[in-house]
Amino acid sequence: MGQRLWASYNEAKRQTKDLIPDIASTDPDTIFANNEISLRDIEIYGFDYDYTLAFYSKHLHTLIFNIARDILITQHRYPEGLREYEYIADFAVRGLHYDVQKALLMKIDAFHYIQLGTVYRGLNPVPDQEVIAMYEGSHVPLDIMSDFYGKSSQGHTMKQFMDIFSLPEMTLLSCVNDFFMRHNIDYEPVHLYKDVKEAIRDVHVKGIMYRAVEADIDKYICYGEESHAVLKKLSEHGKKMFLITNSPFDFVNRGMSYIVGKDWRDLFDIVIVQADKPSFFNDRRKPFRQVTDKGALLWDRIHKLEKGNIYKQVTYLHHFPALTGWRGSKVLYFGDHIYSDLADLTLKHGWRTGAIIPELRKEIKIMNTEQYVHMTTWLQALTGLIEQMQVHPDPVSQAVVHEWIKEREAMKPQTKDIFNAQFGSLFRTYHNPTYFSRRLARFADIYMASISCLLDYDFKHTFFPRRSPLQHESTFWPQHPLLSSQALLLFLQKMCENETVLFI
Repeated sequence: MGQRLWASYNEAKRQTKDLIPDIASTDPDTIFANNEISLRDIEIYGFDYDYTLAFYSKHLHTLIFNIARDILITQHRYPEGLREYEYIADFAVRGLHYDVQKALLMKIDAFHYIQLGTVYRGLNPVPDQEVIAMYEGSHVPLDIMSDFYGKSSQGHTMKQFMDIFSLPEMTLLSCVNDFFMRHNIDYEPVHLYKDVKEAIRDVHVKGIMYRAVEADIDKYICYGEESHAVLKKLSEHGKKMFLITNSPFDFVNRGMSYIVGKDWRDLFDIVIVQADKPSFFNDRRKPFRQVTDKGALLWDRIHKLEKGNIYKQVTYLHHFPALTGWRGSKVLYFGDHIYSDLADLTLKHGWRTGAIIPELRKEIKIMNTEQYVHMTTWLQALTGLIEQMQVHPDPVSQAVVHEWIKEREAMKPQTKDIFNAQFGSLFRTYHNPTYFSRRLARFADIYMASISCLLDYDFKHTFFPRRSPLQHESTFWPQHPLLSSQALLLFLQKMCENETVLFI
């Protein structure tokens, strides 16, 4: 029996090796669909600014970290020793949760389970058994998860970091926690979280970051020509365009002038700055205000949003359709923040949505490597073997299957570390989708690495979500070449079924 099981194992490994050259690579510039959408139906294109039209270099996160760290020291009286910490570019990934009361940074999957091995206190991992003891398992109950917008409020003790700008904040939180623990300083984690949050907010709200970027725009903004090419293509095809951003006009004007040129406003039918998303999409109280080129607010009542004008204030979307005539599924809006940019538009207003996920390009390049393809294909094959062969109750079979389970467990951290040594992939835990992936699938009709991916498609293109079989469905329909790993699983299941017959 043991020999036959190992024979199946070796055959599966051989088949896996033979299959790998046939597995198609994924183009990092592909636009991926969660929900079917045809560009034929889209008449109006809307954009966020930061990390949608304007992409920033790695220097920006270092700048935010350094300024916020110094604010903690000079304004919140934190120890001078914090200056020894520098920004760690590859420490955190977007989408992580932070337990405000326990001062723990972690990754949570789509089913609210903590991915063990990704829980950090400061800059050091927390042992799995300690995590299990603190949470009485690895499940995080709904009542302490972050609220709808990822915030820790009204009893929710978890904060989810969904913004790309939050990467310096997560790193700073971890560094300050690390400093206090290393120096045996007793501190209140809630106060630390609020102080770091306020310091990061001041970097933005007080204009410190904006002034630094404007002063050295070549250092901080990149890929501007690609965003310009997309806007030009849309304009040439007669599409209406608008911009809704939380950033101030002077900052946007300087960046868009760099990306497009001084006449950038001619491309847009409507420009709204300091919108205060996500409140912009829900607030019924404050109307639009027009802004002059010098930033002064006008008191005139707004009866129509006119091309060439700049509007601001904590506005509400309910007047937006009335003032523009733009409604529902004719509008496609792009943004990088799953909650602030996309959630309400999908759930409440019927707009189509596109998520910009810059991390996607790096992750796809890793997924295309021979190391990753071999590792994940064999992991799926091994899982299929375990699933099929675990039914044999004799001690020899159980011992062999136990060896396979140990091998599978040993491989799981490798699938994490190849993306990020601390937290792994943005999109997946060891096997489940992450909480981030779940929200992305719910709130974004399509997603892509950058807005420039639109350049590879015409405006008649229809994006179709890939039909993957549900767990209870048979894989009887033809598989896309990119799903050849599923074909492998089907082969393994058939092979294992035959082995089972032989054993009987």
